[in-house]
Amino acid sequence: MALDSKIPKGPLADKWTNHKNTINLVNPANKRLIDVIVVGTGLAGGSAAATLAELGYNVKAFCFQDSPRRAHSIAAQGGINAAKNYQGDGDSTYRLFYDTVKGGDYRSREANVYRLAEVSANIIDQCVAQGVPFAREYGGLLDNRSFGGVLVSRTFYAAGQTGQQLLLGAYSAMNRQIGRGKIKMYNRHEMLDVVIVDGKARGIIVRNLVTGEIERHSAHAVVLGTGGYGNVFFLSTNAMGSNVTAAWKAHKRGAYFANPCYTQIHPTCIPVSGDHQSKLTLMSESLRNDGRIWVPKKIEDVEAIRAGKLKPTQIAEEDRDYYLERRYPAFGNLVPRDVASRAAKERCDAGYGVNATGEAVYLDFASAFMRYGKEQAHVRGLDENDDALVKKLGQEVVKTKYGNLFQMYEKIVDQNPYETPMMIYPAVHYTMGGVWVDYNLQTTVPGLYCIGEANFSDHGANRLGASALMQGLADGYFVLPYTIGDYLADDIRTGPISTDSKEFEDAEKSVRENIEHLINNNGTHPVDYFHKRLGKIMWNKCGMARNAEGLKEAINEIAELRAEFWKDVRVPGTNEEFNEELAKALRVADFLELGELFAKDALQREESAGGHFREEYQTEEGEAMRRKEFQYVSAWEYKGEPKDAVLHKENLVYENIEVKERSYK
Repeated sequence: MALDSKIPKGPLADKWTNHKNTINLVNPANKRLIDVIVVGTGLAGGSAAATLAELGYNVKAFCFQDSPRRAHSIAAQGGINAAKNYQGDGDSTYRLFYDTVKGGDYRSREANVYRLAEVSANIIDQCVAQGVPFAREYGGLLDNRSFGGVLVSRTFYAAGQTGQQLLLGAYSAMNRQIGRGKIKMYNRHEMLDVVIVDGKARGIIVRNLVTGEIERHSAHAVVLGTGGYGNVFFLSTNAMGSNVTAAWKAHKRGAYFANPCYTQIHPTCIPVSGDHQSKLTLMSESLRNDGRIWVPKKIEDVEAIRAGKLKPTQIAEEDRDYYLERRYPAFGNLVPRDVASRAAKERCDAGYGVNATGEAVYLDFASAFMRYGKEQAHVRGLDENDDALVKKLGQEVVKTKYGNLFQMYEKIVDQNPYETPMMIYPAVHYTMGGVWVDYNLQTTVPGLYCIGEANFSDHGANRLGASALMQGLADGYFVLPYTIGDYLADDIRTGPISTDSKEFEDAEKSVRENIEHLINNNGTHPVDYFHKRLGKIMWNKCGMARNAEGLKEAINEIAELRAEFWKDVRVPGTNEEFNEELAKALRVADFLELGELFAKDALQREESAGGHFREEYQTEEGEAMRRKEFQYVSAWEYKGEPKDAVLHKENLVYENIEVKERSYK
């Protein structure tokens, strides 16, 4: 199948408007005849479900949590981008577009990113109307802060809980439609297969996680908004339940999977403390606005800190290496995430890591305390030379901006970050790869759509901070509700889709066989035993740095691990009950297939770009070395085994941006 991205013709700034003016529509009376399934109820799925129901479609919404409020979107703390230029610092739709394409290392689709920038301002208005409590300046206007990779302040935020507040806005919109009967909500249900009838997505097979019952659900179109696959690394900042199953099942039914090797490593996470951990915790990138990142300059100071003989606050300013400010003076601590992560790894690999494992750097707010404190003392007419007073006033300002993040850090690490610098280290966070979609957000399977982090479309090889929430809400509120009508306009006379067909029967049979195999396997090792081993292979050989030898080893090791999993995994209990081990086993089975394709994708991409850093392709300064011949999206077609997947290329053409060195110096 040839890839057709369906990008509209015409000038970039007019594409979306002209496209909306010319695509097919479904009139309000006919929308009542059409059913849409939405899988996942985070920001992308929740906003899509609410908007589609508001338009008049009959929506069935599915989530594996006990409530849509539990979606992992709540963990996005720092903010959401929009080109409103409230600061008057030169922001614009084009600049947001440019920053996003450059931040993605020129590996994203131009038309999609421009549309994202174009609708970003509408998202803020929508969320304010829903009551989202964005931070405001003294004059009442919405406040903004900076995020990595940009030179303007365009990030709207609600303290350190932006994702949670935005999700509550979408959830309230959903609840209105649930109350009207336009959304039928299925909590604690997990999608285990897509059903294709006559070449079109017509339903899904789900498992009721409480009772174990296998159910068939039909619709005229299926929308996946199920998030990313970062948990293929086992340890990540994702919620423990986050998985790739819905996207992977779609892939196995014909949806191409794009750029799986593009995974973002976030630079500001609480470091790993031991093998007992089941997940990692993110410290929001917003902290890099005011925190300065450093390690000691002297190796003897590092050794003394590790031995507990020296505190970081005892190290003189001239003996600290603020390495991001040294290497990237133009952007400093606000370089993009991939750049900041590799720089931290370089310092730690060189022996300057400050914790017991040697894998941590400092994020220090001492300068921010004094800067804000002096300003407050001046405003209040107090003594600006009283360091203790100034520090106290500054801490109050920082507490107002980031208090819940500081509290979370102290609970986890048992150190007071107001008195001693935070320790941070990079960790897997977001996945830029995902299901391939065209300009309409439709996959290679007609009637199957994919939105938010689950698709590949907007971030290229690296995601700029505060753009995940932007993409999820743009897709759900302002893109999919238009584009899905173009497809559904042909279904107004189709009538209800029956679940009694052979296609539904075969899909359900396949799901049951997998479950029965796992339940009756009687192996010797629990699911986490295999997941942890997969995670170590992925982190060591497909993590922050990759090379051809390691990737070839990873491909073979994951294939062997997968075979061992199906022979030797132990899943206690039965299917006819609440069985989290079984749910976990089904998810890990998909991770074991994805992991191999991930490594295969990274091996064929012989360049470094964004979150994909091949050691063979770097500059003398250790920066990523992009190669023009890899200016394409790698879209993989399923052929039975990951090793047999077929590569299709969507060449990326940049007519409105000059592709040049991605410098942040």
